[in-house]
Amino acid sequence: MHGGEFAGVDAAARPAGLLTPEEVCGQVVLCPVANPPAVYQGRLGASPLDGVNINRVFPGDPDGGPTERLAAWLFAYLLPGADAYADLHSGGIDETLSDFVGYRLTGDAALDATTRGMAHAVGYPDVILGTDATGGNSHAAAARRGVPAILIETGQLGDRDPATVQTLLDGLFRLLRHLGTLDPLPDDTTPRPAVREWVWAASVTSPAPGLWYPETDRGGDVAEGQSLGRLVDPADGREHKVTAPATGRLFYGMHGLTVATGAELAAIATPYTTAIPHGPLDPPDPHNPEVQ
Repeated sequence: MHGGEFAGVDAAARPAGLLTPEEVCGQVVLCPVANPPAVYQGRLGASPLDGVNINRVFPGDPDGGPTERLAAWLFAYLLPGADAYADLHSGGIDETLSDFVGYRLTGDAALDATTRGMAHAVGYPDVILGTDATGGNSHAAAARRGVPAILIETGQLGDRDPATVQTLLDGLFRLLRHLGTLDPLPDDTTPRPAVREWVWAASVTSPAPGLWYPETDRGGDVAEGQSLGRLVDPADGREHKVTAPATGRLFYGMHGLTVATGAELAAIATPYTTAIPHGPLDPPDPHNPEVQ
């Protein structure tokens, strides 16, 4: 989807050379580059063709601008018939990020249970859910069409280190085995980390253009009102103090020095506390009050 997020491109390209038809049950569709203008020319989230972030406009519009038409094409030709969908992202070249898997609640208990099982099967210790399926993210739009869909975020700062790619690749193969597309590993005793579920609590955006000096790092816990960093106007030296609007864990942070008004500086999630008494595949309560 985005330029500068290299781990997903690398990991998505590899299964074509690792899987054989004999071992695959069903069909695996791979799309290493879903947004060529942004990936090959942009290096950031927005397409150089129209300045639009494709992961804000799904399911797209066949009569819209270039990025909206591309999103509509992807949903018209890649998504139909899918039993499961995974959208791969990472922290881009100016973003710090803690690895996590995301999914959206829809209110459909069976769909939410299937999606939650997929999210946990990836094997990352942190899963962040959205309490509804609104918005233009591709996994949210897929969920609205009844397709179990997850978001997998792996790596930061444009990382293309082999170990980072392998982390994502291992997660994708665990997902394929969970779905029954691949047979389980014989006598697999590999320990899996305990999964903790979170819900998005707040997004912090830049109130003005300037130079960003963060004071907290991804993966750290913050309290409401705690300073997250300073935004300095390079022309006159005036400072904006940026504070946390909620208590929780910082999963995303801006690493870039120069930021524009509205640039996302941080994203905070809080533990999801709804009781789930009947096991790991039971869905969280879809009627939990909206937190975002």
